[in-house]
Amino acid sequence: MDFKQELGKRTQEIETILSACAPKEEGYQKTIFQAMNYSLMAGGKRLRPMLIQETYRLFGGSHEAVVHPFMAAIEMIHTYSLIHDDLPALDNDEYRRGRKTSHVVFGEAMAILAGDALLNYAFETASKAFDLAEDPVEFKCVAKALQILSSKPGIYGMIGGQVVDVEREGQPLDKPVLDFIYEMKTSALIECSMMIGAVLAGADEVSLNKVEQMAKNIGISFQIQDDILDVTGTLEVLGKPIHSDEKNHKTTYVTLFGIDGARAEAEHFSKIAIDLLEEMSEAKDMENPFLMELICQLVHREK
Repeated sequence: MDFKQELGKRTQEIETILSACAPKEEGYQKTIFQAMNYSLMAGGKRLRPMLIQETYRLFGGSHEAVVHPFMAAIEMIHTYSLIHDDLPALDNDEYRRGRKTSHVVFGEAMAILAGDALLNYAFETASKAFDLAEDPVEFKCVAKALQILSSKPGIYGMIGGQVVDVEREGQPLDKPVLDFIYEMKTSALIECSMMIGAVLAGADEVSLNKVEQMAKNIGISFQIQDDILDVTGTLEVLGKPIHSDEKNHKTTYVTLFGIDGARAEAEHFSKIAIDLLEEMSEAKDMENPFLMELICQLVHREK
């Protein structure tokens, strides 16, 4: 398998799905559509929709049309979180994905509304999966997936982590608090993605719990690598400002353990995720080599 080639194919497929779901830029309120699409269609890794699709394939899902609305929805939710994260009230960043951030281009008010609109539109988009369900069993799977989509990004997930992150800004954090922030702020959407893929493919509760644990460790490893790249990366490669954590006086794994220590921690969490995937694959006699390689690559990525 040529991983880079397969990654490109899957990313392009996701771009096509997003383009089909994006709102048309017309009508009196077309500015909000333009602001939504400006950020949604700005590229990026498309990791979360990819994880939905690959986990669905891991569990033998065969009706991929029902997955597409959720793939678009999770990227909309992720994008809304980035728009709000970049606002002056939070990180006050001017670049994201290699271009000016939403509030710089459209103003703060429209950026706030664009984030709100993407969150709302995500559920409007995901709910279209009900119309695609082929039988009562799949219909129930869609309902369960929608429950996951509504809970993981919320107050007991991503938003909850953001709250603690904001309140503790400028304060020294110990590892348990930092892990809580990472599990909520970053891991929650990755858990959401992989759990939705598993649920839509009909995974049982035991498998679903293992997927959640696997995704949690992927998310922590992913965030630690973000910490490292904020110190070692460049604006040209990352497409966003570097030293943002230092500017905002944030405690990270790099500040706690140094770069080498942070790398070791990222490898540790990544290995836990890989071991869980291997264990589950052997027990269920299933495999997805691309998913395995994707997890391995995340901890060694350069952007």
